[in-house]
Amino acid sequence: MQETDNPSLNNNLQQLRVIFDIFHRTIMHHAMWFEEVSRQHGRDKAYQLLDQVLLKSTQIQLKRISKALDIPMNGEFPDPWMDIATEKLDALTEAAAVNWLANDGVWFQALEFDKDMPQAKLCNDSTWASFSPFEAWAVKRLLNLGDNPGLEGLKKALQFRCYGFINKQAFVNETPTSFVYMMNDCRVQSARKRKGLDDYPCKSAGIMEYYRFAEIIDSRIKTEVITCPPDLHPETHYCAWKFTLEL
Repeated sequence: MQETDNPSLNNNLQQLRVIFDIFHRTIMHHAMWFEEVSRQHGRDKAYQLLDQVLLKSTQIQLKRISKALDIPMNGEFPDPWMDIATEKLDALTEAAAVNWLANDGVWFQALEFDKDMPQAKLCNDSTWASFSPFEAWAVKRLLNLGDNPGLEGLKKALQFRCYGFINKQAFVNETPTSFVYMMNDCRVQSARKRKGLDDYPCKSAGIMEYYRFAEIIDSRIKTEVITCPPDLHPETHYCAWKFTLEL
């Protein structure tokens, strides 16, 4: 048996490409594990195991990367990260959220240009039907909201969505059992407006997005769309959604 050495990498550029490609493969493999466990054992079991896997895997990966770069750990994260200025962390948070949105847009356009807009929109809506409950699960876990955090829990969770870090939103018409959530400035729609384009008709995706998000945060919360493109809307906001706690 002939053993082989590690692949020969000629320069830093090639090496960095390989490293980031391995990161990408890890992310994809992680997602494929989740989907296969969901298929074989049900979505509830997959989320139960994901809670364990995410914590353990993240710590393993951070410790190994820190060791490779000779950077000490400080609790959960590498020590130098703990001293990053707040404004830099704010900028990094926004950049991460914008990257999420950009990745979504790249996928949409890739399919739109390869097929057509209806096909891209169909996949977009279906993807939101999967992503929104996952994001609700992730935010609920991150904030330790518990099983039934009510309307206050939902308000907090909405602010921690990826969109919450890059769009301008507001809570209005609040009562003890309901509130209205408005998207005052949407990065996607505002970009289209600057280009002189009509609003993207996102209502079908929005119904998947908000209905599924709210019910995962608290199954007692019901969602109602007030307006969302292609509906007409005032200049003050692009879409609005009413959330009601049914006791």
